[in-house]
Amino acid sequence: MVTLPRIGRRRALQAGTAGLAVLGLLLWWLLSMGAAPSPKGRVTLATGVPSGVYERYGRLLRQDLGQDLPDLKVRLVRSEGSVDNLRQLASGRADFAIATADAVADYQARHEPDAGRLRACARLYDDYMQLIVPKDSTVRTTRDLKRLRVGVGADGSGVQLVTKRLLAAAGLDFHRDVRPVRTGIDEMPALLARGELDAFFWSGGLPTSAVQELARKFPIRLVPLADLIEPLHRQGETARYYRAAVMPADAYPVIQRGQAIKTIAVANLMVTTDRADPGLTEGITRTVIRSRDWIGREVHAAQKVDLRTAVFTDPLALHQGAQRYYRSEKP
Repeated sequence: MVTLPRIGRRRALQAGTAGLAVLGLLLWWLLSMGAAPSPKGRVTLATGVPSGVYERYGRLLRQDLGQDLPDLKVRLVRSEGSVDNLRQLASGRADFAIATADAVADYQARHEPDAGRLRACARLYDDYMQLIVPKDSTVRTTRDLKRLRVGVGADGSGVQLVTKRLLAAAGLDFHRDVRPVRTGIDEMPALLARGELDAFFWSGGLPTSAVQELARKFPIRLVPLADLIEPLHRQGETARYYRAAVMPADAYPVIQRGQAIKTIAVANLMVTTDRADPGLTEGITRTVIRSRDWIGREVHAAQKVDLRTAVFTDPLALHQGAQRYYRSEKP
């Protein structure tokens, strides 16, 4: 009979621990063989004007991307807004950008450069059209803006695109019937407070910090716009992206004082081109969706980003990298 040597308790534990460590390393190696490498390099995200929601959202998204994709360097580029962002994408000056669905549709309808190469990552949140006037203004509808000094958004902005359409829906000509002041949300509030503007239009997520700050220093009022939705839709195919909406009573409590405002809304999209790497686009789309709650604490509009609605990116098809992400999230 052969007698096997007895192994001490400590040595047995050491052998077992070593075996588990080897097994763990083996499992890590097997998993890493099939894992996609983390995106590396530099990308540029075009946002918007200072103090606008696009710019704030972009800054917070960059922070989250720094955690999720640590080998990726994200550079933010300010812009005049949606139309300018699309031009930057088409020219290669930006890799990703935020733009409204109506601006995308208009860009395509005009057959602008590389319009056919645009792709979407996600539907984000809605922009709400806002017409701001001094509280004691006689303006009660858009039609009352005739002959007044009106902030219409900067050239190249989605604000100016929709402002022209709203004025036309109200029976006003952008060039002849109002005195357009072509500047953005970074300047319009101060101009209104100084009496250099009679009104201004803004299209943005709720709430927009520049409007909030203006309301704390200067009494203002919001003019309802929902009466323009039907004449707006009659302007053609690219106007179908506007919908009637209600601005919640708590969007601007100081201004609204418990009253909801009927207005018009349009969806925002995260946009790229078919030149973007699928792995990079998948990673950025994942962060856009997963960062909703954290970013939403700072930018309330971001709370509307939702996995169930993010795929509805009409008029753009989803980028193949974004498609890959959404498929991976299916139960």
